[in-house]
Amino acid sequence: MIAATHLSSTYYLTFAAILFGIGAVGLLVRRNVLVMFMCVELMLNAVNVTFVAFSRALNDISGQAIVFFVLVVAAAEVAIGLAIIVAIFRRRRNGATADDVDLLQG
Repeated sequence: MIAATHLSSTYYLTFAAILFGIGAVGLLVRRNVLVMFMCVELMLNAVNVTFVAFSRALNDISGQAIVFFVLVVAAAEVAIGLAIIVAIFRRRRNGATADDVDLLQG
């Protein structure tokens, strides 16, 4: 039988910090709108891991409730963001960068 290991909150917080760092660097370095969008989602998920880790450490369910609301806001962001990205891709056939947002002027 394999012994179960106990992971403390430090491991989860370190994991969340690494995820957030990868997302922040990707957001600052990349120019492709889809990749930037995925980096923002990665940063939101890192924050969710942090909320769940603190919720578990403090034996309080409010952190998990906040995660639910963050996921709802992220879903709304995905819907609006993808609509904007599709609009940019329809105007430019060869791809979209972060500088192409000014093409959406009426």
